[in-house]
Amino acid sequence: MITLINFNFSNVIKKTITGLKNMFQAHPYHLVDNSPWPFSISWTLFYMAIGAVLSMQGFVMGSKLLLLGLLTTCGVMFFWFRDVNTEGTLLGNHTKEVKKGLVLGFLLFVISEVMAFLSVFWAYFHSALSPSVELGGNWPPLGITPLDSFSIPLLNTFLLLSSGAFITYGHHTLIGGKRFDAITSIFITIILALIFTMFQYFEYVHADFSIADGVFGTVFYASTGLHGFHVIIGTIFIIVMFGRQILFYINKQGHVGLESSILYWHFVDIVWLFLYMTVYVWGSNSSS
Repeated sequence: MITLINFNFSNVIKKTITGLKNMFQAHPYHLVDNSPWPFSISWTLFYMAIGAVLSMQGFVMGSKLLLLGLLTTCGVMFFWFRDVNTEGTLLGNHTKEVKKGLVLGFLLFVISEVMAFLSVFWAYFHSALSPSVELGGNWPPLGITPLDSFSIPLLNTFLLLSSGAFITYGHHTLIGGKRFDAITSIFITIILALIFTMFQYFEYVHADFSIADGVFGTVFYASTGLHGFHVIIGTIFIIVMFGRQILFYINKQGHVGLESSILYWHFVDIVWLFLYMTVYVWGSNSSS
Protein backbone atom coordinates (compact mmCIF):
# COMPACT_ATOMS: atom_id res chain seq x y z
CA MET A 1 0.00 0.00 0.00
CA ILE A 2 2.84 2.40 0.88
CA THR A 3 4.58 1.57 -2.38
CA LEU A 4 1.38 2.31 -4.32
CA ILE A 5 0.94 5.65 -2.54
CA ASN A 6 4.55 6.60 -3.24
CA PHE A 7 4.13 5.58 -6.86
CA ASN A 8 1.02 7.72 -7.31
CA PHE A 9 2.62 10.62 -5.46
CA SER A 10 5.72 10.45 -7.65
CA ASN A 11 3.51 10.49 -10.75
CA VAL A 12 1.75 13.62 -9.49
CA ILE A 13 5.11 15.32 -8.88
CA LYS A 14 6.35 14.30 -12.32
CA LYS A 15 3.24 15.64 -14.05
CA THR A 16 3.44 18.88 -12.06
CA ILE A 17 7.06 19.42 -13.08
CA THR A 18 6.11 18.70 -16.68
CA GLY A 19 3.31 21.26 -16.45
CA LEU A 20 5.73 23.88 -15.12
CA LYS A 21 8.13 23.18 -17.97
CA ASN A 22 5.33 23.62 -20.51
CA MET A 23 4.61 27.08 -19.09
CA PHE A 24 7.98 28.28 -20.37
CA GLN A 25 8.17 26.42 -23.70
CA ALA A 26 8.58 28.36 -26.92
CA HIS A 27 5.62 26.74 -28.76
CA PRO A 28 1.89 26.39 -27.99
CA TYR A 29 1.73 22.61 -28.43
CA HIS A 30 1.59 19.92 -25.78
CA LEU A 31 4.33 17.31 -26.07
CA VAL A 32 2.83 14.36 -24.23
CA ASP A 33 4.85 12.08 -21.97
CA ASN A 34 5.40 8.40 -22.70
CA SER A 35 2.10 6.60 -22.19
CA PRO A 36 1.24 2.88 -22.01
CA TRP A 37 -2.37 3.43 -23.09
CA PRO A 38 -2.07 3.42 -26.93
CA PHE A 39 -0.15 0.13 -26.85
CA SER A 40 -2.51 -1.34 -24.24
CA ILE A 41 -5.72 -0.47 -26.07
CA SER A 42 -4.39 -1.90 -29.32
CA TRP A 43 -4.08 -5.29 -27.62
CA THR A 44 -7.44 -5.09 -25.84
CA LEU A 45 -9.16 -4.22 -29.12
CA PHE A 46 -7.30 -7.06 -30.84
CA TYR A 47 -8.49 -9.82 -28.55
CA MET A 48 -11.94 -8.24 -28.33
CA ALA A 49 -12.17 -8.61 -32.11
CA ILE A 50 -10.85 -12.18 -31.89
CA GLY A 51 -13.45 -12.93 -29.23
CA ALA A 52 -16.22 -11.49 -31.43
CA VAL A 53 -15.19 -13.69 -34.37
CA LEU A 54 -14.92 -16.81 -32.20
CA SER A 55 -18.30 -16.17 -30.57
CA MET A 56 -19.94 -15.73 -33.99
CA GLN A 57 -18.46 -19.08 -35.03
CA GLY A 58 -19.88 -20.80 -31.97
CA PHE A 59 -16.72 -21.35 -29.94
CA VAL A 60 -17.37 -21.73 -26.22
CA MET A 61 -14.66 -19.33 -25.05
CA GLY A 62 -15.44 -16.74 -27.70
CA SER A 63 -18.07 -14.84 -25.71
CA LYS A 64 -15.86 -14.84 -22.60
CA LEU A 65 -12.92 -13.46 -24.57
CA LEU A 66 -15.21 -10.85 -26.12
CA LEU A 67 -16.45 -9.77 -22.68
CA LEU A 68 -12.90 -9.67 -21.31
CA GLY A 69 -11.75 -7.55 -24.26
CA LEU A 70 -14.68 -5.17 -23.81
CA LEU A 71 -14.06 -4.72 -20.08
CA THR A 72 -10.31 -4.22 -20.47
CA THR A 73 -10.87 -1.77 -23.34
CA CYS A 74 -13.25 0.25 -21.16
CA GLY A 75 -10.69 0.16 -18.34
CA VAL A 76 -7.86 1.41 -20.54
CA MET A 77 -10.12 4.15 -21.95
CA PHE A 78 -10.98 5.24 -18.41
CA PHE A 79 -7.32 5.65 -17.38
CA TRP A 80 -6.37 7.25 -20.71
CA PHE A 81 -9.17 9.82 -20.48
CA ARG A 82 -8.25 10.40 -16.84
CA ASP A 83 -4.73 11.38 -17.93
CA VAL A 84 -6.10 13.64 -20.67
CA ASN A 85 -8.39 15.28 -18.13
CA THR A 86 -5.45 15.81 -15.77
CA GLU A 87 -3.34 17.33 -18.52
CA GLY A 88 -6.06 19.69 -19.69
CA THR A 89 -7.86 20.64 -16.48
CA LEU A 90 -5.25 20.44 -13.70
CA LEU A 91 -1.95 21.01 -15.52
CA GLY A 92 -3.20 23.48 -18.12
CA ASN A 93 -1.45 21.78 -21.05
CA HIS A 94 -4.36 22.23 -23.43
CA THR A 95 -3.59 25.54 -25.05
CA LYS A 96 -5.70 27.16 -27.75
CA GLU A 97 -3.79 25.32 -30.47
CA VAL A 98 -4.14 22.01 -28.66
CA LYS A 99 -7.90 22.51 -28.33
CA LYS A 100 -8.13 23.21 -32.06
CA GLY A 101 -6.35 19.93 -32.71
CA LEU A 102 -8.71 18.04 -30.40
CA VAL A 103 -11.77 19.52 -32.12
CA LEU A 104 -10.36 18.70 -35.56
CA GLY A 105 -9.55 15.14 -34.50
CA PHE A 106 -13.05 14.60 -33.16
CA LEU A 107 -14.56 16.08 -36.32
CA LEU A 108 -12.58 13.58 -38.41
CA PHE A 109 -13.87 10.82 -36.14
CA VAL A 110 -17.47 11.93 -36.78
CA ILE A 111 -16.77 11.91 -40.53
CA SER A 112 -15.59 8.30 -40.24
CA GLU A 113 -18.86 7.49 -38.47
CA VAL A 114 -20.75 9.08 -41.36
CA MET A 115 -18.97 6.68 -43.72
CA ALA A 116 -20.08 3.73 -41.56
CA PHE A 117 -23.72 4.78 -41.80
CA LEU A 118 -23.31 5.49 -45.51
CA SER A 119 -22.43 1.84 -46.08
CA VAL A 120 -25.55 0.75 -44.16
CA PHE A 121 -27.80 3.09 -46.16
CA TRP A 122 -26.16 1.84 -49.36
CA ALA A 123 -27.07 -1.74 -48.44
CA TYR A 124 -30.63 -0.68 -47.63
CA PHE A 125 -31.29 1.22 -50.87
CA HIS A 126 -29.59 -1.50 -52.92
CA SER A 127 -32.36 -3.88 -51.88
CA ALA A 128 -35.24 -1.43 -51.46
CA LEU A 129 -35.03 0.49 -54.73
CA SER A 130 -34.89 -2.62 -56.90
CA PRO A 131 -36.21 -5.69 -55.04
CA SER A 132 -34.87 -8.91 -56.50
CA VAL A 133 -36.88 -11.88 -57.72
CA GLU A 134 -36.15 -13.70 -54.46
CA LEU A 135 -37.98 -10.89 -52.63
CA GLY A 136 -40.96 -11.22 -54.94
CA GLY A 137 -40.23 -7.85 -56.49
CA ASN A 138 -41.78 -6.15 -53.47
CA TRP A 139 -40.48 -3.96 -50.67
CA PRO A 140 -41.19 -4.75 -47.91
CA PRO A 141 -41.09 -8.41 -48.96
CA LEU A 142 -44.28 -10.42 -48.74
CA GLY A 143 -44.79 -11.89 -45.28
CA ILE A 144 -43.07 -8.98 -43.52
CA THR A 145 -45.25 -6.65 -41.45
CA PRO A 146 -43.31 -3.39 -41.07
CA LEU A 147 -43.55 -1.20 -38.00
CA ASP A 148 -45.98 1.68 -37.87
CA SER A 149 -43.93 4.79 -38.55
CA PHE A 150 -46.40 7.00 -36.69
CA SER A 151 -46.24 5.18 -33.36
CA ILE A 152 -43.02 4.58 -31.41
CA PRO A 153 -40.68 5.78 -34.21
CA LEU A 154 -42.46 9.15 -34.35
CA LEU A 155 -42.32 9.46 -30.55
CA ASN A 156 -38.61 8.63 -30.60
CA THR A 157 -38.08 11.29 -33.25
CA PHE A 158 -39.68 13.86 -30.96
CA LEU A 159 -37.59 12.68 -27.99
CA LEU A 160 -34.30 12.78 -29.87
CA LEU A 161 -34.88 16.19 -31.46
CA SER A 162 -35.97 17.57 -28.09
CA SER A 163 -32.81 16.24 -26.48
CA GLY A 164 -30.75 17.98 -29.15
CA ALA A 165 -32.54 21.25 -28.43
CA PHE A 166 -31.97 20.90 -24.68
CA ILE A 167 -28.25 20.17 -24.96
CA THR A 168 -27.83 23.12 -27.34
CA TYR A 169 -29.61 25.34 -24.84
CA GLY A 170 -27.35 23.98 -22.12
CA HIS A 171 -24.31 24.97 -24.17
CA HIS A 172 -25.58 28.53 -24.63
CA THR A 173 -26.43 28.90 -20.94
CA LEU A 174 -22.96 27.64 -20.01
CA ILE A 175 -21.38 30.31 -22.21
CA GLY A 176 -23.71 32.87 -20.65
CA GLY A 177 -22.58 31.92 -17.16
CA LYS A 178 -25.89 30.34 -16.09
CA ARG A 179 -24.49 27.23 -14.43
CA PHE A 180 -27.75 25.89 -12.98
CA ASP A 181 -29.61 26.19 -16.29
CA ALA A 182 -26.75 24.46 -18.11
CA ILE A 183 -26.70 21.56 -15.64
CA THR A 184 -30.49 21.20 -15.77
CA SER A 185 -30.58 21.19 -19.57
CA ILE A 186 -27.90 18.53 -19.85
CA PHE A 187 -29.66 16.41 -17.22
CA ILE A 188 -32.92 16.60 -19.20
CA THR A 189 -30.97 15.57 -22.31
CA ILE A 190 -29.74 12.45 -20.52
CA ILE A 191 -33.26 11.54 -19.38
CA LEU A 192 -34.66 11.93 -22.91
CA ALA A 193 -31.83 9.82 -24.32
CA LEU A 194 -32.52 7.03 -21.83
CA ILE A 195 -36.24 7.11 -22.65
CA PHE A 196 -35.38 6.90 -26.37
CA THR A 197 -33.25 3.81 -25.74
CA MET A 198 -36.01 2.23 -23.66
CA PHE A 199 -38.58 2.72 -26.42
CA GLN A 200 -36.14 1.38 -29.00
CA TYR A 201 -35.76 -1.79 -26.95
CA PHE A 202 -39.54 -2.00 -26.56
CA GLU A 203 -39.89 -1.71 -30.34
CA TYR A 204 -37.42 -4.53 -30.95
CA VAL A 205 -39.16 -6.82 -28.46
CA HIS A 206 -42.60 -6.37 -30.05
CA ALA A 207 -41.54 -6.38 -33.71
CA ASP A 208 -43.08 -9.12 -35.87
CA PHE A 209 -39.76 -9.87 -37.60
CA SER A 210 -36.18 -10.49 -36.52
CA ILE A 211 -32.74 -9.88 -37.99
CA ALA A 212 -32.92 -13.41 -39.48
CA ASP A 213 -36.00 -12.62 -41.59
CA GLY A 214 -34.29 -12.03 -44.89
CA VAL A 215 -32.67 -8.89 -46.18
CA PHE A 216 -35.39 -6.61 -44.79
CA GLY A 217 -34.80 -7.74 -41.21
CA THR A 218 -31.04 -7.60 -41.70
CA VAL A 219 -30.87 -4.05 -43.03
CA PHE A 220 -33.53 -2.83 -40.57
CA TYR A 221 -31.76 -4.07 -37.47
CA ALA A 222 -28.32 -3.25 -38.86
CA SER A 223 -29.27 0.38 -39.47
CA THR A 224 -31.43 1.06 -36.41
CA GLY A 225 -29.21 -1.09 -34.18
CA LEU A 226 -26.08 0.74 -35.27
CA HIS A 227 -27.81 4.02 -34.54
CA GLY A 228 -29.01 2.73 -31.17
CA PHE A 229 -25.44 1.77 -30.30
CA HIS A 230 -24.35 5.31 -31.12
CA VAL A 231 -27.15 6.69 -28.95
CA ILE A 232 -25.85 4.64 -26.01
CA ILE A 233 -22.28 5.81 -26.59
CA GLY A 234 -23.45 9.43 -26.93
CA THR A 235 -25.49 9.12 -23.72
CA ILE A 236 -22.44 7.87 -21.82
CA PHE A 237 -20.44 10.73 -23.35
CA ILE A 238 -22.95 13.30 -22.12
CA ILE A 239 -23.18 11.67 -18.66
CA VAL A 240 -19.41 12.02 -18.29
CA MET A 241 -19.61 15.67 -19.32
CA PHE A 242 -22.48 16.16 -16.85
CA GLY A 243 -20.33 14.77 -14.04
CA ARG A 244 -17.40 16.96 -15.04
CA GLN A 245 -19.64 20.01 -15.00
CA ILE A 246 -20.89 19.13 -11.52
CA LEU A 247 -17.24 18.93 -10.38
CA PHE A 248 -16.45 22.36 -11.93
CA TYR A 249 -14.13 20.82 -14.54
CA ILE A 250 -16.09 22.62 -17.27
CA ASN A 251 -16.60 26.36 -17.58
CA LYS A 252 -17.36 28.85 -20.32
CA GLN A 253 -13.65 29.32 -21.08
CA GLY A 254 -12.84 25.63 -21.51
CA HIS A 255 -15.39 22.99 -22.51
CA VAL A 256 -13.98 21.16 -25.52
CA GLY A 257 -15.31 17.85 -24.22
CA LEU A 258 -18.83 19.22 -23.91
CA GLU A 259 -18.67 20.73 -27.40
CA SER A 260 -17.53 17.36 -28.76
CA SER A 261 -20.41 15.56 -27.05
CA ILE A 262 -22.86 18.10 -28.50
CA LEU A 263 -21.40 17.62 -31.98
CA TYR A 264 -21.71 13.86 -31.59
CA TRP A 265 -25.30 14.15 -30.38
CA HIS A 266 -26.35 16.35 -33.29
CA PHE A 267 -24.77 13.80 -35.60
CA VAL A 268 -26.95 11.13 -33.95
CA ASP A 269 -30.00 13.39 -34.44
CA ILE A 270 -29.35 13.91 -38.15
CA VAL A 271 -28.76 10.20 -38.79
CA TRP A 272 -32.03 9.37 -37.03
CA LEU A 273 -33.94 11.79 -39.26
CA PHE A 274 -32.59 9.99 -42.31
CA LEU A 275 -33.41 6.63 -40.75
CA TYR A 276 -36.93 7.67 -39.86
CA MET A 277 -37.75 9.09 -43.29
CA THR A 278 -36.20 6.21 -45.26
CA VAL A 279 -36.45 3.03 -43.16
CA TYR A 280 -39.65 3.75 -41.25
CA VAL A 281 -41.74 6.06 -43.45
CA TRP A 282 -40.69 5.38 -47.04
CA GLY A 283 -39.28 1.88 -46.72
CA SER A 284 -42.19 0.48 -44.73
CA ASN A 285 -44.81 1.75 -47.18
CA SER A 286 -43.13 1.43 -50.56
CA SER A 287 -43.85 -1.38 -52.95
CA SER A 288 -43.18 -2.14 -56.56
